[in-house]
Amino acid sequence: MNALKYYKPLVVAYVMFMVSCHAAKGQENPAQDSFVREVVPFLKTHCYECHNSEEPEGGIAFDQLRQRPNVQKNYDLWEQVIRLVNEHQMPPADQPQPSTDEVSKLSLALETVLKSFDCSTDKHPGRVTIRRLNKAEYNNTIRDLTGLDLNLADGFPSDDVGEGFDNIGDVLSLPPILLEKYLDAAYTIADGVFEDENRSRKIFPHQPSSDNLLAKAQAARLNIQDFASRAFRRPVTQDEQVRLFTIVRDAWGQDVDTDEIYKTVVVAVLTSPHFLFRIEKDPEQDDEDGIRKLDGFEIASRLSYFLWSSMPDQRLLDLAKTGKLTKRDVLIAETKRMLGDPKARALVNNFAGQWLQLRDVTRLEPDPDLFPEFDNELQRSMRKETELFFEAMIAEDRNVLEFLTADFTYVNQRLAEHYGLEPVTGDGFQRVKLAKGRRGVLTHASILMLTSNPTRTSPVKRGKWILDNILAEPPPPPPADVPELEEGIETLGSLREQMEQHRSNESCAVCHRTMDALGFGLENFDAVGAWRDRDGKFEIDASGELPGGISFDGADGLMTILTDHKAEQFCRCLAQKMLTYGLGRGLNSYDRCVINDAYEQLKANDFRFSELIIAIVTSDPFTMRESIPSDD
Repeated sequence: MNALKYYKPLVVAYVMFMVSCHAAKGQENPAQDSFVREVVPFLKTHCYECHNSEEPEGGIAFDQLRQRPNVQKNYDLWEQVIRLVNEHQMPPADQPQPSTDEVSKLSLALETVLKSFDCSTDKHPGRVTIRRLNKAEYNNTIRDLTGLDLNLADGFPSDDVGEGFDNIGDVLSLPPILLEKYLDAAYTIADGVFEDENRSRKIFPHQPSSDNLLAKAQAARLNIQDFASRAFRRPVTQDEQVRLFTIVRDAWGQDVDTDEIYKTVVVAVLTSPHFLFRIEKDPEQDDEDGIRKLDGFEIASRLSYFLWSSMPDQRLLDLAKTGKLTKRDVLIAETKRMLGDPKARALVNNFAGQWLQLRDVTRLEPDPDLFPEFDNELQRSMRKETELFFEAMIAEDRNVLEFLTADFTYVNQRLAEHYGLEPVTGDGFQRVKLAKGRRGVLTHASILMLTSNPTRTSPVKRGKWILDNILAEPPPPPPADVPELEEGIETLGSLREQMEQHRSNESCAVCHRTMDALGFGLENFDAVGAWRDRDGKFEIDASGELPGGISFDGADGLMTILTDHKAEQFCRCLAQKMLTYGLGRGLNSYDRCVINDAYEQLKANDFRFSELIIAIVTSDPFTMRESIPSDD
């Protein structure tokens, strides 16, 4: 007993020592340890010379990141470092090159760093700049509000583009000429509403029960309230009602015709900032962390302009009024309903039209001497093919990887001849099975022509287009002193041989190895997307090798490589593009959490298109608003 008493303090001390060691071990940060141990020495050896505080090339100073990676703010930087080093694009060829073992250790360490990004530490849903309706949204909103399909915005100044889309709040300016256009359009719409008595009664359905002034006033108040509430996408305030009714009252005093009075109301509403802009309330001072959940009407507008490029329908407004639209299950159900509505074609016109750059197809002009078979009909058919394919992806809720792998498409007689497919009768489009060699949108003539020059194919353009729009791995800009291959000049050797000569400059080769390989995988298709086995006197070589020794041959092989090795990158790229479009703003580092969730949701649900949309519309950035922009 006494012996036990004697040893007790030692036992307690030993236990406390072990506990403290265990606690200290539990407090270790594997990401920071691997960063200091593996990453910093690599940066010192291979990166500090160019990327330092004194002369930070590209604005990057690695010597300021010696102790910790600051992954919450620098995620994109470290992600890019992994890719550039793995693809031997950095360090430059004229600098000492790391060994394969060094590259492997760096990648492993930085992957650990990236995995330490914590979505739960802070909530930053971001803040969307107040934004006006763009041209497509204005046309569609007028159509759904009044029943008039006038397309008056086609005569408005062009919308500026930011982040690849024309619905980004930060760039949707309001030049003075546009104010004049809005006023002229409002008068035209007002006249159009009252040209048809059936239409005007639908828009202003409340009729006075008698000819006395009180009955007229009551009907007018109800008509104004209903019309303005629909136009503003929310209930009008008492002050707004009073101001609009004052217009009516003053006109009555001057014995103005009733239709003319209501025309004035229409003009006043359609030129109001609350119609022309999508306005959301900022968080109050007592909102936790300066964040507020959007109300039902704000969510209804976000949802409808995302999926329909137009105002909410009555069902959405009714659900917003009852507060049900803020519930996750209702929001999901409405999303699925809206994707099944014909108005979801707006996603084709306005999302796909910009993501896949289909809007540019009808502006292209291949050399008529080299491609005499090309004409306006074929050009329109090319764009229509990709649009119909995208529609099918939405309507049939297909696997998004089919953008790369689909063995079907839509062709009319003209396009079937161009592709060398079985004849199709008539001008209408039919769904057909693709011939061997064509798979997914990358082999659509629209995309192939977009990524070519007027006189020849361009493996560089095609490869860069894939990196930018399919993989979200844009290459750095080319050196200023390197000339492009000249157009229209006969040169010796095949295009591949010319490109190899062009890559003799090692500073070019580091980027072109990947770009050219991807582009040459599509080399069996000429500059207008027709199949070919030869380019002049040279037989086509459509083989390629990507970093890591991944080889392929032809478009079929390229699509297999992209889906087997790059499926996650494609899904994340598509999610980034869709989230940017859906929010109407550029993304910040915290939006990565949504991208992560969207990818996991896609993976768990057979990569169905609707799951990507659902992941976005139920996310914090889509359903919340922050008082100040997130610090990236």
